[in-house]
Amino acid sequence: MTLLSKEKISPRRLRDTLAATLCALLMFLLLGWEAPAQEPAPEHGLVVTPLAELLEEAEKNNPQIEAARQGWQAANQVSTQVSTLPDPQFTLQQFSVGSPRPFAGYTNSNFAYIGLGVSQDLPYPGKLKLRGEIAKRDADVSQQQVESVRRAVLAEVKAAYFQLSYLSKTLGILEQDGELLRQVEQAADARYRSGMGAQQDVLQAQLQKTKLVREIAMHHLEVGKLEAQLKQFLNRPQDSPDIEPAGLAETPLLQTYDELFAAAIAQNPELASAQKMIEKQSLQVDLARKDFYPDFSVQYMWQRTDPTQFRAYYMLSFGVRVPIYRGRKQKPELAEAQSEELRARSVFEAQSQQLASELSVQYVVAQQTTELLKIHREGLSPQARSAFQAGLAAYQSNKQDFQAVLTSFLDVLHLDEEYWQNLAGYETAIARLEQITGLSLR
Repeated sequence: MTLLSKEKISPRRLRDTLAATLCALLMFLLLGWEAPAQEPAPEHGLVVTPLAELLEEAEKNNPQIEAARQGWQAANQVSTQVSTLPDPQFTLQQFSVGSPRPFAGYTNSNFAYIGLGVSQDLPYPGKLKLRGEIAKRDADVSQQQVESVRRAVLAEVKAAYFQLSYLSKTLGILEQDGELLRQVEQAADARYRSGMGAQQDVLQAQLQKTKLVREIAMHHLEVGKLEAQLKQFLNRPQDSPDIEPAGLAETPLLQTYDELFAAAIAQNPELASAQKMIEKQSLQVDLARKDFYPDFSVQYMWQRTDPTQFRAYYMLSFGVRVPIYRGRKQKPELAEAQSEELRARSVFEAQSQQLASELSVQYVVAQQTTELLKIHREGLSPQARSAFQAGLAAYQSNKQDFQAVLTSFLDVLHLDEEYWQNLAGYETAIARLEQITGLSLR
């Protein structure tokens, strides 16, 4: 029960009370809602975790990055395997006559003998080297995939961190809005009880307050989702303490588009991976041509008959594996390799176009958002505050209705929220540019 319901207040005293309340609101706005700062203080007294620490932790602990690293390590072991000669084959022979018993004596027949031999397959010269080079290109592709996964994970960490920082900032703003709306509601209620205002003003103030509560709840929901994503990227347990982000600060983009594009061409892992695939498929074509030539085998055998009557036998054999089914095997193999090479070149071209497009999009986002932030700081925010101040003065003089004051007040609040949202989007665009180019832009 308020004092207004207990006693009758004169119109002059009521006007003085309303003027004092609205002046307090104005002072709060002037002191607490100045131009958006670049380094907001930590909310709720939690310990702030710098972005650099999270990026370092993600590089060490993220399972996607570790899986890509292990894949690269495995691919590095293939080259020596495929470029090495096939294992030799050792042979033990025993030949007996007149007796099924293994290793029957030489006395049973003059033809009985024991033999030892070794054989070695010899691929056509150059095949093993080509297979090793192809495996090395596969390892190079895996290495580029490690860098690609690393950059993608770090970019996701940055994006989630910036969004979390934006939500943390706007949560503080919305909580302050609740107090302001409560005071505005009290002022509208006082005017209504005095007969100078309409009940609709009170209901509108209460509706805005309820909307604010809903928006705070939605922000808490989004914060919970982002916390879960960050913990996943960092490989932390989901029940671990939440992460408190540092405040958002605008990172100046000093590089031109041409400089960023040159860095992307030189350092982008997806593009490098596509280039390595072209090299691999070119080597695969050379190997397919080599398969038109025969492979060889050599065998050496020692045979021992009755040493009292015969001398030992020594036999050298040389074999050739002739590719006689060229029309059904080697020619289709060559056609397949040539088609794969053309496909790899098309993939590289498509990757180049996609890279240029993505780089252009993120660069435009960064450039235009910089202009939007400047418009907010130098135009929209000051103009909205001036409009609110003028409306407040008119409301004090009974020259303006409550709806106009409430609208101008909400304009100030929404523009501040929009500023921080745009700043988070700008920092996310910078993170994407870092992902594409490999540059450190911060």
